Amino acid sequence: QVLLEESGGELVESGGSLRLSCAASGYTYTDYCLAWFRQAPGKEREGVAAIDRDGDAGRATYADSVKGRFTISQDSAKNIFYLQMNNLKLEDAAMYYCAVGAEKCPENYYDGYPNRKIGAYGMDYWGKGTLVRVSS
Repeated sequence: QVLLEESGGELVESGGSLRLSCAASGYTYTDYCLAWFRQAPGKEREGVAAIDRDGDAGRATYADSVKGRFTISQDSAKNIFYLQMNNLKLEDAAMYYCAVGAEKCPENYYDGYPNRKIGAYGMDYWGKGTLVRVSS
C-alpha cells in the first residue's frame, strides 16, 4: 500500500518562502511520477509541479503560475520529495497535496505540448494535504 504524508504547511507572509515535504512509502515502481497539487476554497485543483524518478532536473515541470518561484525535488534515498516555494503570493494560499503516479509523468505535463497541464489523471496515490496560508 502506497502512503503519502505531507508536512510543512503554515502561515507565511507574502514574499516569504516555505518548503513542503512529502514522505512516501510502499511503492517500488521502476518508473514513477511525483507531483504537487493545490486547491484553494472555491477553486479547482491545480497541478503545480511534477518530476520523474531520480530527480532529473530536465524532467521537472511547473504550472505557469509558479514557474520560477517553486522547485520540486526528491531525496530518493529517504523516499521524500519536496516543494520549495519562494516569493509566495496571496494567491498561493491553498491546501497542498502530494501525489504519486505509477508510471512516468505524462508527456503532456511538459512544455511543448498543446494545452499542457499537470493533471490528476497521471496520479494514482494522494496524500491528505497540508495547508499553506499567506498573509499580506
